[in-house]
Amino acid sequence: QVQLVESGGGSVQAGGSLKLSCAASGYISRSCGMGWYRQAPGKEREQVSRVDSDGTTTYANSVKGRFTISRDNGKNTLYLQMNSLKTEDTAVYYCAAICIVKNYWGQGTQVTVSS
Repeated sequence: QVQLVESGGGSVQAGGSLKLSCAASGYISRSCGMGWYRQAPGKEREQVSRVDSDGTTTYANSVKGRFTISRDNGKNTLYLQMNSLKTEDTAVYYCAAICIVKNYWGQGTQVTVSS
């Protein structure tokens, strides 16, 4: 059974940094993409960043140049380094494994950025 557990969220002032981690357990095919999504109050969930099985990374325009996604297959861990945080980055951040057969989601971690 696949489980994704996020950590590293918290409260930070604008301009600060946080690093999110997502520890995966269970079998996740290396053909799966891994990604970070977020959902702010009253808004739909959106993709923040994704890394595909071939290492290709994509970022939402709103986070380009500020966030960096990385994947450590040996540790079964996905990371999101978030720098220059803005108040609009406040949201619950979810880790996901995007696979052909199905997708898997973590429970989310809250990130709050204050001005």
